[in-house]
Amino acid sequence: MEQKFKNDAITPRDQDFAKWYTDVCKKAELMDYSDVKGFIIYRPYGYAIWEEIRNYLDKKFKETGHENVYMPLVIPESLFNKEKEHVEGFAPETLVANIGGEKKIEDPLIIRPTSEVLFTSFYARIVNSYRDLPKLYNQWCSVVRWEKTTRPFLRGSEFLWQEGHTLHLSEKEAREETLQMLDIYDNLGRDVLAIPFVKGRKSEKEKFAGALETYSIEALMHDKRALQSGTTHYFGQGFTEAFGVKYLDKDGKIKYPYQTSWGVSTRLLGAIIMVHGDDNGLVLPPYVAPIQVVIVPIRYQDEKVKNACEKLLKDLTKLGIRTKLDISDHTPGWKFSEYEMKGVPLRVEIGPRDLATNQITYVKRVNNQKITADLNDFELAVPTLLKEIHQEMYQKALKFLNENIYEVHSYEELKDVVNKGGYAKVCWCGDEECENKVKDDTTATSRCMPFEQDLFEEKCPICGKKAKYVIYFAKAY
Repeated sequence: MEQKFKNDAITPRDQDFAKWYTDVCKKAELMDYSDVKGFIIYRPYGYAIWEEIRNYLDKKFKETGHENVYMPLVIPESLFNKEKEHVEGFAPETLVANIGGEKKIEDPLIIRPTSEVLFTSFYARIVNSYRDLPKLYNQWCSVVRWEKTTRPFLRGSEFLWQEGHTLHLSEKEAREETLQMLDIYDNLGRDVLAIPFVKGRKSEKEKFAGALETYSIEALMHDKRALQSGTTHYFGQGFTEAFGVKYLDKDGKIKYPYQTSWGVSTRLLGAIIMVHGDDNGLVLPPYVAPIQVVIVPIRYQDEKVKNACEKLLKDLTKLGIRTKLDISDHTPGWKFSEYEMKGVPLRVEIGPRDLATNQITYVKRVNNQKITADLNDFELAVPTLLKEIHQEMYQKALKFLNENIYEVHSYEELKDVVNKGGYAKVCWCGDEECENKVKDDTTATSRCMPFEQDLFEEKCPICGKKAKYVIYFAKAY
């Protein structure tokens, strides 16, 4: 039996997806707008989701030998200009400070859009010998990119993220680092966010400014648009040569180390909302939900109800389950609707009628299925229930992804696919002109070249030349 509490304050997804998204962000109290366009306030509920992502990743980073550091907020313009390609990529998005203490700053300060130059400049001072390598650093911070069009979590003038920056003795070691971090991000999707990603290498046109190679994880939203959800970059020696980072190797020769960087941001919150949400609001994966179980008492003033609720709260908390007991004076119906909108994975209802037969009622947010269970040792079943909910959400998202990847064999077919939504899987010649043509004709862009490069056509459907790569095109956020 299913029970739904329709929240009419939220615009239906298929009526106006952009409005639905904004409604959910605001009404689920994930964020609010600040006094400056593009700079949002992360409310406790939204920030708590980011904390769970951070906790998972921070543990994985440290397990793989990385250390956290913190770099300054500002970069002198003279330092920023040292790497030409990098500067050209970010110059249009920089926020610059040129007055301090009512005096002009002779070397203007750029509010960091990313921190490659800060890390590389620092490494130049502390790396002298092969014994100093590798350097495996990460920082958790915010960055500023002066965006023209902004949307909460997806594209902001300021956003929260982590950025790893590493140095290695060999090209092989640096390349392995780049792919290892991509796998950690992919596992985050599978194990925490219940989001399957398409992953692979970016084209030359779409790679990060200053990188030799960029890899990405790409998610597919409910409206069938792609969302770049994380990237890793192999820099080779470009930055280390530009900034004079060098070391004395075992053979007595001076060499330049190989560099990587990698990052994910609060854009992942947008992915969670748009992949899993429905017309009633958020649907949160259990392992990232700030509240995994909410207990809603029916007639809390009843002593037996009160005791049963408090015991379950205590028992679940002991098991490490993030649990809330709502004893506010709102009606049970209001609470049902509120926690449904906030996407709490599991709602437990306890009332006198339930206790008369030693039972409770629980509702899974993922499908609003209402189930009666025995109260005795119910808390021991909750971890399994949360795991089942996670798997159900992941499989649902995976099915949606797989159903919206289409092999295309002609340019008309490519245009049809990206215009209706989803990934067009294309055998591509590798020329940027073809990417530009697709973008001009459809606004779609190349997303990534998957690691499985099995050509299914001999010629590129865009230009007719010999196909070299399998690549995905899609419209994207």
